[in-house]
Amino acid sequence: MVIPSRIFEYIIAAMVIILAPGPSVLFVIARAIAWGRKVAVFTVAGNVTGAFALSSLVAFGLGPILSRSHLAYSAVQWGGGGYLVYLGVTAIRARKIHAADMRNQGTVVPTFWRSARDGFWVGALNPKGLVFYAAVLPQFIDIDRGHVTSQLLLLGALFSILAFISDGSWGLLAGTARIWLASDEKRLEKLRATGGIVMVILGLLVIASAVRDLITT
Repeated sequence: MVIPSRIFEYIIAAMVIILAPGPSVLFVIARAIAWGRKVAVFTVAGNVTGAFALSSLVAFGLGPILSRSHLAYSAVQWGGGGYLVYLGVTAIRARKIHAADMRNQGTVVPTFWRSARDGFWVGALNPKGLVFYAAVLPQFIDIDRGHVTSQLLLLGALFSILAFISDGSWGLLAGTARIWLASDEKRLEKLRATGGIVMVILGLLVIASAVRDLITT
């Protein structure tokens, strides 16, 4: 298996996007506020499983294309960077709605199986994750060394491991401070806005990288 030479830089980039409160993190926090830490942890387990399934689909779909076409690689950068900016701006604008949704999870406590299942689909259908796997992750592989698909799979698996640690911590903290978080909607709004700002910055960095590649080629 080929291990990308920039794997430590990738870990930093992955942690930035993981720590940014996006759909997965907010879903876990909402579950923790509503039903406590155990439900939150099972939700995280399902979520990272769904995220890895998504990253695997991207790897098998993009790997052969990226290994043959630098044009496709550039298109993925521009499109993904722009979409990340869009997601970030949307998150900032809709922060009040998202905060209200986090406090209204219903009255029926989900089983652990349902928590994992719901978490899986949030992870598998997370647009932030899709853009990261498609636009950001490929920048850290070594195309010239071959085995592009296996490199993408490796980085996707590493992302899921880091996400389990980070999101699990979010869930445990939110479960512990559930009353404090739920008592003031402004705190949740700030959390969502922070995630939006991080996504905008990351999207702009992806676009800047695309511009740099265009100038140097």
